[in-house]
This record gives sequence, C-alpha cells and structure tokens, in this order.
Amino acid sequence: MIKQQSSSSNSAEPNPYASLLYELEELKNALKELEQLFAPKLQRVNPIHQADAINLVHYLGLRRRDVRSLQKRLAAVGLSSLGRMESHVFAHLSAITNLLSCVLGKKSVDEICFPVPKTMAVTQLENNTNNLFGKPSSHRRVRIMVTLSSEAAGDYSLVKDMLIHGMDCARINCAHDTPEIWNRMIEQINLARRETGRPCRILMDLGGPKLRTGEIAPGPAVLKWKPQRDLYGNVIAPARIWLHPESDTSPTPAPADASLPVQGDWLTKVASRDIIEFTDARGSSRIVQLVDQIGTSYWGESSQTTYITPGIELNHLRVPVSGHPRRTGCVGIVGTLSQAPELIRLHIGDNLNITREPLPGKPSQFDAGRRLLHAASIACSLPEVFLNAQPGERILIDDGRIGGVIRSVCKNKLVVEITQAREGGEKLLANKGINLPDSRLELNGLTAQDIEHLEFIVKHADMVGLSFVRKPTDILLLQKHLKRLKAENLGIVLKIETRAAFENLPELLLTLLRSANIGVMIARGDLAVECGYERLAELQEEILWLAEGAHLPVIWATQVLEGLSKSGKPSRAEITDAAMGVRAECVMLNKGSHIIEAIQSLDDILHRMQSHQNKKISLLRRLHW
Repeated sequence: MIKQQSSSSNSAEPNPYASLLYELEELKNALKELEQLFAPKLQRVNPIHQADAINLVHYLGLRRRDVRSLQKRLAAVGLSSLGRMESHVFAHLSAITNLLSCVLGKKSVDEICFPVPKTMAVTQLENNTNNLFGKPSSHRRVRIMVTLSSEAAGDYSLVKDMLIHGMDCARINCAHDTPEIWNRMIEQINLARRETGRPCRILMDLGGPKLRTGEIAPGPAVLKWKPQRDLYGNVIAPARIWLHPESDTSPTPAPADASLPVQGDWLTKVASRDIIEFTDARGSSRIVQLVDQIGTSYWGESSQTTYITPGIELNHLRVPVSGHPRRTGCVGIVGTLSQAPELIRLHIGDNLNITREPLPGKPSQFDAGRRLLHAASIACSLPEVFLNAQPGERILIDDGRIGGVIRSVCKNKLVVEITQAREGGEKLLANKGINLPDSRLELNGLTAQDIEHLEFIVKHADMVGLSFVRKPTDILLLQKHLKRLKAENLGIVLKIETRAAFENLPELLLTLLRSANIGVMIARGDLAVECGYERLAELQEEILWLAEGAHLPVIWATQVLEGLSKSGKPSRAEITDAAMGVRAECVMLNKGSHIIEAIQSLDDILHRMQSHQNKKISLLRRLHW
C-alpha cells in the first residue's frame, strides 16, 4: 500500500499526491461539464447505448488534452498511467482519486465506495458484439468474416468448407454482382448452416457513393495467341486454339489460349489432322493443326505467334494418309471478335482529362510528328465531383497506383497532371476507384441504387455496411430508410474509409449510437489512400480507441492475409498484421483461390494470440522458459 508522505518532508515542496488528486478532480469536473454540454445529443442516443455514449464523451474529453505529463507522474508513484481506460473512463479516474484520498487521509478505506468495475464495461462491449455477430466460438473470441466471391453462388462445397474451417460471418459486396447472384449465395449459406450446425451472420455492404473511372472505348478487334517458349526462344508447347461456329457462344470445355469463331457451317467440312492455313493481321503466313473434334468444334494447335482480325480467310488443307497436304478450295471466314478496351497508359508529366459526360475513355492522340493533339480522357461516375473539386487538390486512382494534381476545373472537365506512376507508365483501367483526399465533397450518403438494394438487404441479411460515409447525415439517411422498411433492428456497420469519416468520427459514432445494433469497420484500403500509408497505423489505433470508448465492436478489414488468400504464400508482415487483429472483435478476409487456407491460418493465429492480448491489454500468461 502507498504510504502517506512523511511530515518531515520539506514543507516548501508540494505534496505530489495532493497535486495529483487536485489535477484528477479537476479533470473529472471537466468531463462532467462536457457531458452536460453534450446532453442534447446524448438524449437522442438509443436508451440501451446511453452508458456507451456517455463513456465516449468522457473519453473524448480526456483525449482533447495532452495528459502525458500526468501519466508519467501517476506511474512514478505506482498508480495507473491511464493507458487502458478507454471503456471505463470515469470509473477509472474515480478509482485513482479514491486511492489518493485514502493516502492523504481525506477518506478512510471504509468510506470509499469503489466505482463500477471495469468488467462491467467489458461486458457491455461483449453484449454489443454478440448482438451484432452472434456468440463467439468456444475456442476463439475474435470472429472471422469472409468476403464471398461470385463463384460462391454456385459452389456449395466452398461455402460449406468456409463454415467448417472457421467462418463466422459472410460478407456480400453489393457493388458487385446482382440480386439473383446474392440470393444464390445466401441459399448456399443457409444450406451450409443447416448441414454443419454452425452459425453464420450475413453482412451486405452497400456500394455507396464511390467515385470510379468510367468505361474505356473499345480498341480494334484483335485476337492474339502465342506458344510457350524456353529461354532460347524454342517452342516447348504449342498454343491451344478452340475453333467453334460463330453461333456457338458456350464457354470452352477446357482452358484455351484463344477462342476462334468461324462463320457459317464451315467447320462441318473439316476433320481432325487437317491443317488451316491463312495470312494473319500482320501479313505473316500461319497454320493451325486440328487435333481433336468435340461436337461441331475443334481443338487446334499453333507453334507461331499469331494476330487474328475478323474477316480473315481460312484455307482448308486435307492431310491424306500419304501425309502430303492438299488444298480443298473450301474457304472459311473468321467471325466477329470481342473488342478489348483501348490501352490508356499514363506517365509522370502527362495530362488526363476527367469528363463529366459518360464518354468512353481514350488514350492520348498524337500527330505524325508525335505532337500531342488530345490528352487522354476518362469519365467519372459521380458528376457532383465537378462542383466541389478545386485546382491544386490531389487525386488518386486505383488505390493510389496513379496520382495527380488537379490543375484546372470547369463545369464538364477536370484537367489532371500525373505526378505519380511507375517508370514506364501505369495502365488506366475502367471501374477503378478515385480518391480526392483534399476535396470537400458534397455527396449523398446513399445512392439511388443503394436505396433499391436495401429492399433486398433487409429481407436477407443480419447487417448492412454503410460505405464511404463522410458526415452524420449519411447515417441519419440510412436510419430513416431502415425505419421506413420496418428494419430498425438490422445491424449497421459504419465503414471508416474516407478522410472525412475519420475527421468526423466522434459525431459519426454519436449518430450511430441512435441505433440498437451497431459496429465499426476499419476499411484500411481507401483509408490509407486518402490519408497516406504512413499514417495508417496511427489512424487505425485511434479508431480502435474511440470505438472501444463507445463499447462498439470493430471489424479489422482490408488485405488481411491477402498474399496467402490469393497465392497460397503469406508474407511475414501480413502474418504479424493478422495477429494484431486480435485487438478487434472481428477480422475480415477477402476472396482468393486459397481462401480455405487463409481461414485456417487466421483461426489458428487468433486462437494463439488471445491468450497474450485482450484489446490493448497484454496478458501475462506463463511463458515456456
């Protein structure tokens, strides 16, 4: 027990316990005053979250001060350094002031009424977590959420394996696919739940007001194939070509290097072992050897790099038993080929025109002397951008792979100077994200499509994800529509993925607390692009702190074990990142061809880490040596 300072001490020196008690009491009074200031907002909070909202206000009041000096002085006398008090601010401060009052003789131990213990705050967080995600598994506190790929709609065994190996929540991204595909995904989940007996909540993310690049104009219809070659250029495997009637649009029965449509019934006149001879689009003589027939189509092989365009004539050579090919005079015609988008490649110093009108994007155009005639152009999905963007502001495209600065703004066009791209340039693709981290965008929190999708979501999902939130009115709009649809108890996950959302986080959380069943997602992809990768670690910590202050569960999302999920080989860094997810209540994995291995690894990592870490608190279990 801390002993009272001796009366023989120099009376000129202030009593350290007395000064600490005075400072802490002053802090408690300031927090109570702030609580009164927030009273109108606290009155609008859902009654079951009143204590959560009050604690959040107290935590905000604490963190609006620099208390590092106070922390050091408290630690120096063996008292709490305030570093683990997010979920129980006032109770924690009261516990310290009670101890100091005892030391100074202002209270006896019998007079002290200790505040509500921290375990009560922890229980409130657990209750909110269980309401949103369901009860945890017997061996792991942190839940695992998995984003479903389109293939999951038709692959029951994949969904069942996900549940068996540890998936607790399935995420469906409404920015992709259609209600018909979502419905098939949900049917697979329901069947797997019944067969395995394992629970699985469903989160459906609204697409939100996401800025994206528009479509790109189609380029020439050219089909290319090439054989496999060794380091010396020798052919080690021919290209496999699937030749089929133009009217047959079914997929190839096996992987092919090219799918070649042929007009009419010409393929009924050829046979296996025959040779197809032609001149390709570059004027080179080429042949394809037919090797196998399936129905009215053929597999062919080619040992030459070839470029094909529609209308090329195909000459039929019959190969008799003697082995000497002869022309039959039967000529086929290459049918319609799909057109790939034009290639738009941007280099540092290039200009890019971003257009309000949904015009197909085009690459830069030059005259015969390589003088620029027209800069590259691409449309933007949300025309509101042209009302808010200002010259000098940054623009980032495709998760920051392409960066630039807005040089001029008019009603129908932004002119952007490219300032960030790899040596050799970057390809600009359609439907890629655009971030404007410096712009104050006035966007509706829900798009017309989001409102339409809500009709489906409230009937099939346990939670709805609110994407690209910027201001409290975005949340209010969702709450209004959920009330209209009589779905006020549907879980809401607030996705923090914009700079504006981070800057407005306290107001967003207080608005979110008006609903009963709620949580927060740290969507680290767009957040890192908007705020800078260097700040991401700091930002995610602050979001974790504020969410814990509000007793709200957190989803740790974006690129968790991404290397393992996509390639089967994790990096050391991503294993450590996954382990730090134990401080959240749920960790999200994205889709990948090795998703089952990723679920198994994450399950093992989180199970091991929970005996070492609970939120910010390091658990000192017995070590092995």
